[in-house]
Amino acid sequence: MTRAIISFDTELSAGLYQRGVDARANFDSSILGRCREGDFGIHFQMDLLDRHGLLGVYFIDPMPALVYGPEIIDAIVQPIVARGHEVQLHIHTEWLKFANFNPVGRLTGRNIGDFPLAAQKKLIALARDILVGAGAARPTAFRAGNFGANDDTLRALAALGFRFDSSFNGAYQGHGCAISLDAGNLGMREHHGICEVPVSGLMDRANRFRPAQLCAMSEEEMRDALDHSAASGAMQFSAFSHSFELLSRDRKVPNRLAIARMEALCRAIADDARVTSGGFATLPAPPVRPGRIQVAAPKPLRTLRRVVEQGLGHLAHEVRYVRDLIYVTVNSSRWGKIAGGILLAVA
Repeated sequence: MTRAIISFDTELSAGLYQRGVDARANFDSSILGRCREGDFGIHFQMDLLDRHGLLGVYFIDPMPALVYGPEIIDAIVQPIVARGHEVQLHIHTEWLKFANFNPVGRLTGRNIGDFPLAAQKKLIALARDILVGAGAARPTAFRAGNFGANDDTLRALAALGFRFDSSFNGAYQGHGCAISLDAGNLGMREHHGICEVPVSGLMDRANRFRPAQLCAMSEEEMRDALDHSAASGAMQFSAFSHSFELLSRDRKVPNRLAIARMEALCRAIADDARVTSGGFATLPAPPVRPGRIQVAAPKPLRTLRRVVEQGLGHLAHEVRYVRDLIYVTVNSSRWGKIAGGILLAVA
Protein backbone atom coordinates (compact mmCIF):
# COMPACT_ATOMS: atom_id res chain seq x y z
CA MET A 1 0.00 0.00 0.00
CA THR A 2 1.06 3.56 -0.70
CA ARG A 3 0.76 5.94 2.26
CA ALA A 4 -0.86 9.22 1.19
CA ILE A 5 0.51 12.01 3.38
CA ILE A 6 -1.46 15.25 3.11
CA SER A 7 0.53 17.91 4.93
CA PHE A 8 0.06 21.60 5.65
CA ASP A 9 2.87 24.02 6.44
CA THR A 10 1.19 25.88 9.28
CA GLU A 11 2.78 29.23 9.93
CA LEU A 12 2.26 32.83 10.90
CA SER A 13 3.48 35.39 8.39
CA ALA A 14 6.74 37.23 9.06
CA GLY A 15 5.80 39.47 6.12
CA LEU A 16 2.58 40.57 7.83
CA TYR A 17 4.52 41.21 11.04
CA GLN A 18 6.95 43.45 9.14
CA ARG A 19 4.00 45.39 7.72
CA GLY A 20 2.77 46.13 11.23
CA VAL A 21 -0.08 43.61 11.37
CA ASP A 22 -0.78 42.63 14.98
CA ALA A 23 -0.71 39.09 16.36
CA ARG A 24 -4.49 38.63 16.32
CA ALA A 25 -4.87 39.67 12.70
CA ASN A 26 -1.84 37.60 11.67
CA PHE A 27 -3.33 34.53 13.37
CA ASP A 28 -6.75 35.10 11.81
CA SER A 29 -5.31 35.42 8.31
CA SER A 30 -2.48 32.89 8.40
CA ILE A 31 -3.94 30.14 10.60
CA LEU A 32 -7.72 30.50 10.51
CA GLY A 33 -7.70 31.59 6.86
CA ARG A 34 -10.26 34.25 7.74
CA CYS A 35 -11.73 36.49 5.08
CA ARG A 36 -15.05 38.26 4.60
CA GLU A 37 -16.71 35.03 3.44
CA GLY A 38 -15.65 32.98 6.45
CA ASP A 39 -12.74 30.84 7.67
CA PHE A 40 -10.82 28.65 5.20
CA GLY A 41 -7.75 27.75 7.24
CA ILE A 42 -6.89 24.81 9.48
CA HIS A 43 -10.43 24.16 10.77
CA PHE A 44 -11.90 24.18 7.26
CA GLN A 45 -9.11 21.85 6.09
CA MET A 46 -9.72 19.45 8.98
CA ASP A 47 -13.45 19.45 8.19
CA LEU A 48 -12.67 18.36 4.62
CA LEU A 49 -10.26 15.68 5.78
CA ASP A 50 -12.69 14.36 8.39
CA ARG A 51 -15.48 14.18 5.82
CA HIS A 52 -13.37 11.76 3.79
CA GLY A 53 -11.91 9.84 6.74
CA LEU A 54 -8.37 11.14 6.13
CA LEU A 55 -5.54 12.18 8.45
CA GLY A 56 -3.82 15.52 8.01
CA VAL A 57 -0.23 16.32 9.00
CA TYR A 58 0.32 19.87 10.25
CA PHE A 59 3.95 21.01 10.12
CA ILE A 60 3.77 23.86 12.65
CA ASP A 61 6.34 26.64 12.91
CA PRO A 62 6.92 27.57 16.60
CA MET A 63 9.43 30.37 15.88
CA PRO A 64 6.86 33.20 16.17
CA ALA A 65 6.75 32.36 19.89
CA LEU A 66 10.06 34.24 20.12
CA VAL A 67 8.19 37.37 19.04
CA TYR A 68 4.56 36.95 20.15
CA GLY A 69 5.01 34.59 23.09
CA PRO A 70 4.21 30.85 23.39
CA GLU A 71 0.45 31.26 23.80
CA ILE A 72 -0.01 31.85 20.08
CA ILE A 73 1.56 28.45 19.34
CA ASP A 74 -0.70 26.83 21.95
CA ALA A 75 -3.69 28.22 20.03
CA ILE A 76 -2.45 26.55 16.82
CA VAL A 77 -1.43 23.19 18.25
CA GLN A 78 -4.26 22.38 20.62
CA PRO A 79 -7.23 22.34 18.19
CA ILE A 80 -5.28 20.10 15.79
CA VAL A 81 -4.35 17.65 18.53
CA ALA A 82 -7.92 17.68 19.88
CA ARG A 83 -9.29 16.64 16.49
CA GLY A 84 -6.84 13.76 16.13
CA HIS A 85 -4.65 15.09 13.34
CA GLU A 86 -0.88 14.90 13.44
CA VAL A 87 1.51 17.69 14.46
CA GLN A 88 5.09 17.75 13.20
CA LEU A 89 7.84 20.38 13.22
CA HIS A 90 8.34 23.21 10.75
CA ILE A 91 10.75 26.12 11.12
CA HIS A 92 11.04 29.57 9.56
CA THR A 93 14.24 31.18 10.76
CA GLU A 94 13.23 34.58 9.32
CA TRP A 95 11.63 35.26 12.73
CA LEU A 96 15.04 35.47 14.41
CA LYS A 97 15.45 39.01 13.01
CA PHE A 98 12.53 40.16 15.15
CA ALA A 99 12.99 37.94 18.21
CA ASN A 100 13.36 39.32 21.72
CA PHE A 101 15.80 36.48 22.35
CA ASN A 102 18.01 34.87 19.71
CA PRO A 103 19.23 31.44 20.88
CA VAL A 104 22.11 31.51 18.39
CA GLY A 105 23.45 34.95 19.25
CA ARG A 106 23.61 37.34 16.31
CA LEU A 107 23.15 34.71 13.64
CA THR A 108 20.16 35.17 11.35
CA GLY A 109 19.15 33.71 8.01
CA ARG A 110 16.18 33.06 5.77
CA ASN A 111 16.60 29.28 5.85
CA ILE A 112 17.70 26.77 8.47
CA GLY A 113 20.33 25.63 5.97
CA ASP A 114 21.97 29.06 6.19
CA PHE A 115 23.23 28.20 9.70
CA PRO A 116 26.18 26.05 10.79
CA LEU A 117 25.47 22.57 12.13
CA ALA A 118 25.70 23.47 15.83
CA ALA A 119 23.30 26.40 15.40
CA GLN A 120 20.87 24.23 13.43
CA LYS A 121 20.79 21.69 16.25
CA LYS A 122 20.11 24.43 18.79
CA LEU A 123 17.32 26.01 16.74
CA ILE A 124 15.59 22.73 15.92
CA ALA A 125 15.79 21.58 19.56
CA LEU A 126 14.31 24.87 20.76
CA ALA A 127 11.49 24.77 18.20
CA ARG A 128 10.74 21.14 19.13
CA ASP A 129 10.53 22.04 22.82
CA ILE A 130 8.14 24.94 22.14
CA LEU A 131 5.93 22.61 20.09
CA VAL A 132 5.86 19.96 22.82
CA GLY A 133 5.21 22.65 25.42
CA ALA A 134 2.15 23.70 23.41
CA GLY A 135 0.66 20.22 23.76
CA ALA A 136 2.01 18.31 20.76
CA ALA A 137 3.50 14.84 20.96
CA ARG A 138 7.26 14.77 20.49
CA PRO A 139 7.69 15.27 16.74
CA THR A 140 9.25 12.55 14.61
CA ALA A 141 9.29 14.49 11.32
CA PHE A 142 10.59 17.87 10.19
CA ARG A 143 10.18 20.19 7.23
CA ALA A 144 12.30 23.28 6.68
CA GLY A 145 10.59 26.56 5.89
CA ASN A 146 11.04 27.43 2.20
CA PHE A 147 12.35 23.84 1.87
CA GLY A 148 15.64 25.54 2.77
CA ALA A 149 17.48 22.59 4.33
CA ASN A 150 20.91 21.14 3.59
CA ASP A 151 22.76 17.97 4.53
CA ASP A 152 23.72 19.46 7.90
CA THR A 153 20.00 19.83 8.64
CA LEU A 154 19.62 16.08 8.25
CA ARG A 155 22.65 15.47 10.46
CA ALA A 156 21.16 17.76 13.11
CA LEU A 157 17.81 15.98 12.95
CA ALA A 158 19.44 12.57 13.27
CA ALA A 159 21.43 13.74 16.30
CA LEU A 160 18.19 14.99 17.90
CA GLY A 161 16.36 11.70 17.41
CA PHE A 162 14.05 12.58 14.53
CA ARG A 163 13.10 9.71 12.20
CA PHE A 164 11.92 11.58 9.09
CA ASP A 165 12.61 14.72 7.11
CA SER A 166 10.33 16.06 4.38
CA SER A 167 12.34 19.07 3.21
CA PHE A 168 13.38 17.69 -0.17
CA ASN A 169 11.37 19.28 -2.96
CA GLY A 170 12.77 18.96 -6.47
CA ALA A 171 11.24 22.31 -7.47
CA TYR A 172 13.37 24.06 -4.84
CA GLN A 173 16.65 22.29 -5.55
CA GLY A 174 19.18 25.03 -6.21
CA HIS A 175 16.68 27.58 -4.89
CA GLY A 176 17.13 27.10 -1.15
CA CYS A 177 16.95 23.31 -0.95
CA ALA A 178 20.56 22.06 -0.76
CA ILE A 179 20.02 18.43 0.24
CA SER A 180 22.29 16.30 -1.93
CA LEU A 181 19.74 13.90 -3.38
CA ASP A 182 18.64 13.03 -6.90
CA ALA A 183 15.45 14.95 -7.69
CA GLY A 184 14.55 12.30 -10.26
CA ASN A 185 13.92 9.75 -7.50
CA LEU A 186 10.76 10.26 -5.43
CA GLY A 187 11.31 7.23 -3.21
CA MET A 188 11.90 7.35 0.53
CA ARG A 189 15.52 6.60 1.45
CA GLU A 190 18.04 7.01 4.25
CA HIS A 191 20.39 9.97 3.94
CA HIS A 192 22.81 11.18 6.63
CA GLY A 193 21.13 9.11 9.32
CA ILE A 194 17.54 10.12 8.65
CA CYS A 195 14.79 8.91 6.32
CA GLU A 196 14.06 11.49 3.65
CA VAL A 197 10.41 11.61 2.49
CA PRO A 198 10.48 13.78 -0.63
CA VAL A 199 7.57 15.89 -1.77
CA SER A 200 5.86 14.01 -4.59
CA GLY A 201 5.14 15.43 -8.02
CA LEU A 202 5.67 14.95 -11.73
CA MET A 203 7.46 16.54 -14.66
CA ASP A 204 5.27 19.18 -16.28
CA ARG A 205 7.78 19.74 -19.07
CA ALA A 206 11.29 18.57 -19.87
CA ASN A 207 13.65 19.19 -16.93
CA ARG A 208 11.00 20.93 -14.79
CA PHE A 209 9.54 19.25 -11.70
CA ARG A 210 6.06 20.21 -10.54
CA PRO A 211 5.47 19.50 -6.83
CA ALA A 212 2.26 18.00 -5.47
CA GLN A 213 1.00 21.28 -4.02
CA LEU A 214 -2.62 22.41 -4.18
CA CYS A 215 -1.82 25.75 -5.80
CA ALA A 216 0.72 24.20 -8.18
CA MET A 217 -1.12 21.19 -9.62
CA SER A 218 -4.44 20.77 -11.37
CA GLU A 219 -6.86 18.04 -10.26
CA GLU A 220 -5.76 16.01 -13.28
CA GLU A 221 -2.07 16.36 -12.45
CA MET A 222 -2.63 15.49 -8.79
CA ARG A 223 -4.60 12.36 -9.72
CA ASP A 224 -1.92 11.34 -12.21
CA ALA A 225 0.84 11.88 -9.65
CA LEU A 226 -1.07 9.84 -7.07
CA ASP A 227 -1.73 7.06 -9.58
CA HIS A 228 1.91 7.03 -10.66
CA SER A 229 3.11 6.66 -7.06
CA ALA A 230 0.71 3.79 -6.36
CA ALA A 231 1.43 2.05 -9.67
CA SER A 232 5.20 2.40 -9.11
CA GLY A 233 5.03 0.74 -5.70
CA ALA A 234 6.09 3.89 -3.85
CA MET A 235 5.77 3.69 -0.07
CA GLN A 236 4.40 7.22 0.04
CA PHE A 237 2.61 9.93 -1.89
CA SER A 238 3.45 13.24 -0.21
CA ALA A 239 1.27 16.24 -1.09
CA PHE A 240 1.38 19.58 0.70
CA SER A 241 -0.36 22.89 1.12
CA HIS A 242 -0.31 25.76 3.63
CA SER A 243 -2.62 26.82 6.42
CA PHE A 244 -3.65 29.87 4.33
CA GLU A 245 -3.53 28.34 0.84
CA LEU A 246 -7.29 28.10 0.41
CA LEU A 247 -7.39 31.90 0.27
CA SER A 248 -6.64 34.12 -2.71
CA ARG A 249 -3.15 35.58 -2.96
CA ASP A 250 -4.25 38.79 -1.25
CA ARG A 251 -6.09 36.64 1.38
CA LYS A 252 -9.30 38.61 0.92
CA VAL A 253 -11.52 35.91 -0.57
CA PRO A 254 -11.53 32.10 -0.72
CA ASN A 255 -9.56 30.46 -3.52
CA ARG A 256 -12.34 28.34 -4.99
CA LEU A 257 -9.96 26.61 -7.38
CA ALA A 258 -7.69 25.46 -4.53
CA ILE A 259 -10.72 24.34 -2.48
CA ALA A 260 -11.99 22.26 -5.40
CA ARG A 261 -8.53 20.75 -5.82
CA MET A 262 -8.34 19.78 -2.16
CA GLU A 263 -11.78 18.18 -2.31
CA ALA A 264 -10.75 16.25 -5.43
CA LEU A 265 -7.52 15.09 -3.80
CA CYS A 266 -9.40 13.87 -0.72
CA ARG A 267 -11.87 11.94 -2.92
CA ALA A 268 -9.07 10.42 -5.00
CA ILE A 269 -7.24 9.14 -1.92
CA ALA A 270 -10.40 7.88 -0.22
CA ASP A 271 -11.55 6.04 -3.37
CA ASP A 272 -8.22 4.39 -4.31
CA ALA A 273 -7.91 0.89 -2.87
CA ARG A 274 -4.12 1.00 -3.41
CA VAL A 275 -3.73 4.00 -1.12
CA THR A 276 -4.13 4.51 2.61
CA SER A 277 -4.15 7.80 4.52
CA GLY A 278 -1.70 8.44 7.32
CA GLY A 279 1.12 10.49 8.73
CA PHE A 280 4.68 10.07 9.91
CA ALA A 281 4.03 8.72 13.40
CA THR A 282 3.23 5.25 12.02
CA LEU A 283 5.18 5.43 8.77
CA PRO A 284 7.48 2.41 8.37
CA ALA A 285 11.12 2.90 7.45
CA PRO A 286 12.11 2.09 3.87
CA PRO A 287 14.03 -1.09 3.05
CA VAL A 288 17.82 -0.97 3.30
CA ARG A 289 18.06 -0.84 -0.48
CA PRO A 290 14.85 0.82 -1.65
CA GLY A 291 13.91 0.76 -5.30
CA ARG A 292 14.06 3.92 -7.36
CA ILE A 293 10.71 5.69 -7.88
CA GLN A 294 11.04 7.56 -11.16
CA VAL A 295 9.21 10.88 -11.59
CA ALA A 296 6.28 10.66 -14.01
CA ALA A 297 7.05 11.98 -17.48
CA PRO A 298 5.51 15.24 -18.76
CA LYS A 299 2.34 15.38 -20.84
CA PRO A 300 2.24 18.68 -22.75
CA LEU A 301 -1.56 18.81 -23.15
CA ARG A 302 -2.04 18.15 -19.44
CA THR A 303 0.35 21.00 -18.63
CA LEU A 304 -1.45 23.29 -21.06
CA ARG A 305 -4.82 22.51 -19.49
CA ARG A 306 -3.46 23.44 -16.05
CA VAL A 307 -1.92 26.69 -17.33
CA VAL A 308 -5.27 27.70 -18.86
CA GLU A 309 -7.17 26.67 -15.71
CA GLN A 310 -4.88 28.70 -13.44
CA GLY A 311 -4.97 31.65 -15.80
CA LEU A 312 -8.77 31.68 -15.69
CA GLY A 313 -8.67 31.33 -11.91
CA HIS A 314 -6.37 34.35 -11.56
CA LEU A 315 -8.53 36.31 -14.01
CA ALA A 316 -11.65 35.59 -11.95
CA HIS A 317 -9.89 36.95 -8.86
CA GLU A 318 -8.75 40.07 -10.72
CA VAL A 319 -12.35 40.71 -11.83
CA ARG A 320 -13.46 40.51 -8.19
CA TYR A 321 -10.64 42.90 -7.25
CA VAL A 322 -11.73 45.42 -9.91
CA ARG A 323 -15.34 45.23 -8.73
CA ASP A 324 -14.23 45.87 -5.13
CA LEU A 325 -12.15 48.83 -6.28
CA ILE A 326 -15.13 50.23 -8.18
CA TYR A 327 -17.32 49.81 -5.09
CA VAL A 328 -14.88 51.85 -3.00
CA THR A 329 -14.63 54.48 -5.73
CA VAL A 330 -18.41 54.75 -6.06
CA ASN A 331 -18.80 55.36 -2.33
CA SER A 332 -15.89 57.76 -1.83
CA SER A 333 -16.94 61.02 -3.50
CA ARG A 334 -19.50 62.67 -5.80
CA TRP A 335 -17.23 62.51 -8.85
CA GLY A 336 -16.13 59.04 -7.83
CA LYS A 337 -19.76 57.96 -7.84
CA ILE A 338 -20.22 59.23 -11.37
CA ALA A 339 -16.98 57.69 -12.68
CA GLY A 340 -17.45 54.51 -10.70
CA GLY A 341 -21.00 54.11 -11.99
CA ILE A 342 -19.71 54.24 -15.55
CA LEU A 343 -16.94 51.70 -14.78
CA LEU A 344 -19.34 49.39 -12.98
CA ALA A 345 -21.68 49.37 -15.95
CA VAL A 346 -18.80 48.38 -18.22
CA ALA A 347 -17.11 45.80 -15.91
